Amino acid sequence: MAEEEYLVPQDLYLKSGIHIGTKFRTKYMEKFIYKTRPDGLSVLNLQKINERIKLAANLLAQYTPEDILIVSRRENGWKAVKVFANTIKCRTFAGRYPPGILTNSKLETYTEVKVILVTDSWPDRNAINDAMQVGIPVIALCDTNNQSNCIDLVVPCNNKGKKSLGLFFYILAKEYLKSRGVIKADDELKLTAEDFTEE
Repeated sequence: MAEEEYLVPQDLYLKSGIHIGTKFRTKYMEKFIYKTRPDGLSVLNLQKINERIKLAANLLAQYTPEDILIVSRRENGWKAVKVFANTIKCRTFAGRYPPGILTNSKLETYTEVKVILVTDSWPDRNAINDAMQVGIPVIALCDTNNQSNCIDLVVPCNNKGKKSLGLFFYILAKEYLKSRGVIKADDELKLTAEDFTEE
């Protein structure tokens, strides 16, 4: 794949470990796996990661920021989702997501959105179940060990590492803002992948 077709330089992807999966692989995720290393870790296909990030950005760009909810139970993703939410001005939920936020209008935390993105389909399953009940699309970051039930768009990537989550949300923010016409070029986003990454 030509370097210019990647959303960020290939070495940035590789340094972040966004392509390094787990030793466990589900049937669904096999189509995204490039190879298995001698130590048993699966390696995800970088081109497919890149394609799916583009798809996720294009899907999200169809919604206004206030119609988007980003959920991350996993602590390594908290800073990334908060910086992302602050950058594009969408809603976010970092930490334990109590069921009912999208379905129970009597809750103080009740929120109406039109699309959600979760950083891991297993710890964030409460949010996915809520989204299913109200019929809104779900985008999920999935590692090699994730199931894809109830997910509308799977983005294969290392969804556990701080650097890979930071890079993912940096790219997503940049592509979302470009698609919405908020910025015209990458360098107009005055943030770097490091700004999205937990210390």
